[in-house]
Amino acid sequence: MPENQNPSTTEPSAPTPSQPSQPAQNPNNDQKSNLVQKIQELGQTNVAEMENSNIHCITIVGQIEGHMQLPPQNKTTKYEHIIPQLVAAEQNPKIEGLLLILNTVGGDVEAGLAMSEMVASMSKPTVALVLGGGHSIGVPIAVAADHSFIAETATMTIHPIRLTGLVIGVPQTFEYLDKMQERVINFVTRHSNIKEEHFKDLMFAKGNLTRDIGTNVIGRDAVENGLINEVGGIGNALKRLNMLIDENKQNGDMLQ
Repeated sequence: MPENQNPSTTEPSAPTPSQPSQPAQNPNNDQKSNLVQKIQELGQTNVAEMENSNIHCITIVGQIEGHMQLPPQNKTTKYEHIIPQLVAAEQNPKIEGLLLILNTVGGDVEAGLAMSEMVASMSKPTVALVLGGGHSIGVPIAVAADHSFIAETATMTIHPIRLTGLVIGVPQTFEYLDKMQERVINFVTRHSNIKEEHFKDLMFAKGNLTRDIGTNVIGRDAVENGLINEVGGIGNALKRLNMLIDENKQNGDMLQ
């Protein structure tokens, strides 16, 4: 090695294979995608968050879908989506109350009764609010809550149960239909202030509905008939639910 060469210098190292460059995450792109998603799903750019709320809200809208899948153009509420939410709300210690908002035309009887029984058997306070409509099998769901409200312009249709599809004209078919109807009548009368005979009179009334027998009750009429507890909106429903939550906490402290 020549004397004038710097001993500290070394041979240049072999070039390492280049790693594939990762594209940098652009936060602006994420914000834009979230904004577009909100507009597509909810029609607005900003949605109030309820992460720290102690109240769980479930909406039941459109037609209640049961064992048969409805056409894609129908607005539906699937009972297999609602039941896990009810179970989660019952088990989650952070959830202290349940708010049900209904705007439904009814639907599958057994699916509606299944959701009604789930709501009625919850240990946490529940409040139902009927907006627009709570028709047909929506009536048992509305009365299943601990306290129920209905908007002044909302309606509830009470009519007999109907069968769709192939019907065999034998006495057993009528008996099956009659027993299913009795299940609905018994549930509604147990969880509301309406008498069984009066509810049957509304169910089989003639001349009220254009193409069917039954009765359409609007707002205050539902309260006067004993189906719903009060006329009110979202503010009244949340105020009542918070009162029930406070009462539930006090009763829990007393039991301890």
